[in-house]
Amino acid sequence: MSLIIDCHGHYTTAPKALEAWRNAQIAGIKDPAVMPKVADLKISDDELRESIETNQLKLMKERGSDITLFSPRASFMAHHIGDFNVSSTWAAICNELCYRVSTLFPDHFVPVAMLPQSPGVDPATCIPELEKCVKEYGAVGINLNPDPSGGHWTSPPLTDKHWYPIYEKMVEHDLPAMIHVSTSCNACFHTTGAHYLNADTTAFMQLIQGDLFKDFPTLKFLIPHGGGAVPYHWGRFRGLAQEMKKPLLDTHLMNNVFFDTCVYHQPGIDLLNTVIPVKNVLFASEMIGAVRGIDPTTGNYYDDTKRYIEASKILSADDKHQIYEGNVRRVFSRLDSRLKAKGL
Repeated sequence: MSLIIDCHGHYTTAPKALEAWRNAQIAGIKDPAVMPKVADLKISDDELRESIETNQLKLMKERGSDITLFSPRASFMAHHIGDFNVSSTWAAICNELCYRVSTLFPDHFVPVAMLPQSPGVDPATCIPELEKCVKEYGAVGINLNPDPSGGHWTSPPLTDKHWYPIYEKMVEHDLPAMIHVSTSCNACFHTTGAHYLNADTTAFMQLIQGDLFKDFPTLKFLIPHGGGAVPYHWGRFRGLAQEMKKPLLDTHLMNNVFFDTCVYHQPGIDLLNTVIPVKNVLFASEMIGAVRGIDPTTGNYYDDTKRYIEASKILSADDKHQIYEGNVRRVFSRLDSRLKAKGL
């Protein structure tokens, strides 16, 4: 039996006190007199337990998944709000909460770190929080926002040396990064329906245009939400790479770039697994995330992605094992070490 490891979970059900503190922090940007102190946020272990047991853990048990890689709520990262100090304080609070969840439920949740990014600020400023999350919290990966501006795309592409301080730390600690934007503050782009999927597609195209993995051959990126438009337009990306005189995508990107299964219908999952090699697909649901409803055509939750894997007529039993467990452990080597230490 495979462990079912969900590589894409966010703390979307955190106690309301977290959002209230954040709203006060945002108000404090304009009026420093009302800026809250970190110590003003008080969330008990019992509150954390209730928020998880009645939500993520309940659904994990119902749907048959074992472990969730757990990071702060993506839409709450909102790196475009305030300055680096605002982002740094907010990231530290959110990462600590995910760590506390992982200590309360050590068999089910493993932390992944949010970075304190801020538009126009050197990414090297994120390194202290990254190091703390790895060394003190046991984080096994990070979320990297390619567009801290919130939908205006003012940062250089991911292949630019601007990002290298983060990549050097990723390689040093063998940390994969999920490429994940946050809230859109551009009215043209709906946050989860457009901005997220645009960013997934954009990140992949940036990687095609560059030669990042020549500089960082062991760097690993996870592109969520099934890769945005990438699997559907695989021929376009292969053809563009060819016109740019790049190597075939198999060697140019696919030793370093992976896709998750946050695709919310059977034909989408079938397409993903027809086009993308099994070795590059990792199980995920982003459960209690962007799409929480029930599909009227099936009667099941859209984000119950295990059902689609199970129903696949394309995947063999070994393919499913690789997607559920093998690939996740290979890409997240720190998770693999953690599980081996438990005899798993």
